[in-house]
Amino acid sequence: MLGHHSWAKNREPYANGMKAIFTAAWILFCLKVAHESMVLMNVSTRDKFFLEVYLYYNPVCLMALMVWLWGVNVYVFLNTRIPYAKVFELEHNHLTHHEIWKIASWMTVAWITSMTAYLYLYSHGMVFHAASQPILLYILVPLVLGLPLDIFHMQTRFYFLRTLLRLTLPVQPISFADFFLADVLTSMAKVLSDLERSVCRMYHQQVATVAWLEPGDTCGSHSIHIPIVLAIPYVIRFLQCIRQYHDTKDKTCLANALKYFSTFPVILLSAMKYHVLQELWDGQLRPLWLFFAVLNSCYCFYWDIRKDWDIGFVSPSNIYIYDDMFHGCKQVYYWAIGSNLALRGAWTYKLSAHLRQNFKTVFFFSLLEMCRRFQWIFFRVEIAAIKFSNSSPTLPKVNSPIPLKDLSAEAERLLTASE
Repeated sequence: MLGHHSWAKNREPYANGMKAIFTAAWILFCLKVAHESMVLMNVSTRDKFFLEVYLYYNPVCLMALMVWLWGVNVYVFLNTRIPYAKVFELEHNHLTHHEIWKIASWMTVAWITSMTAYLYLYSHGMVFHAASQPILLYILVPLVLGLPLDIFHMQTRFYFLRTLLRLTLPVQPISFADFFLADVLTSMAKVLSDLERSVCRMYHQQVATVAWLEPGDTCGSHSIHIPIVLAIPYVIRFLQCIRQYHDTKDKTCLANALKYFSTFPVILLSAMKYHVLQELWDGQLRPLWLFFAVLNSCYCFYWDIRKDWDIGFVSPSNIYIYDDMFHGCKQVYYWAIGSNLALRGAWTYKLSAHLRQNFKTVFFFSLLEMCRRFQWIFFRVEIAAIKFSNSSPTLPKVNSPIPLKDLSAEAERLLTASE
């Protein structure tokens, strides 16, 4: 019995390696078919068709990317001994970084397969079958998430869905997972607005028609629904901050609520460009939009550094941090501060509909925002873990990195799960 168990354990790395090779080969095959399909398309409608493909598959692509990056976050947390599971109040059998990457690989394969089928079928004249591909993908994702069977990591799926449900009704005490997920969704506001446009086209049966792509069309980029969807994550965070103030009476929560509230003028003024006279926009609304955009960017940057990461400034060349931060040398934090300031520039594209004319540029800036949030997670969870450790009687105080011997059994299991 023991011999069989040992054989199975030794065989696991080989099986995982074969799965990785097969997945990579399938992705390369899909990319080859997709490229050949694009070559066959009519040159006169190719650009519009690419925009339509972008609308349907860009949201799923960025969602998969966020899952890949979250797996990297978890990997670093485990190897730097950050008790992130305690911070998120996760069960002992929560996912390892390898399992998260496996989910991300499934999402990536589903996305690329569906997109390739869409391109291939459309380029070969099978328009009806092509139109079904993004619709099936959009149906498949929520079905898998809500599948009431003990497969595909049911406990994790339901934990995620319960957290999403709490976001829609922030009337209960706010947990770290609640506002953490809502913060991540603010970085994915553009993804949510593209989802809205995609579902709009599906509802009106405009998939694979290369129609209704003009800005003023029903599902176009000037739609009034776009600013509403963009604002939803910020409304959620605003209400969470109000709820936290109600529970704690901490006025810092009101200052945080004001930060999220300051995004609304930017979204509203940007959306107004295509619904007012050009003279009014140029003379009054555009300067006002620019003022609120700069104000909110500076406010968010300050809050990232001083509040979320708890990094203080003595002078521009001298910052103070905890002596024993998990990520080691101060150079890491100097890099984080500088890059966070630079990447905040992508924020304007994320919220301002009137700047989003070239979908390739928008996708690039969306990737930058994903990278900024990915970096933010490291330091936000780290400081939460430090405060949690220092307030918990069962965990060592963080005057030095948590010793290996003091790690919980579940953390040891996760660190050795893939060995």
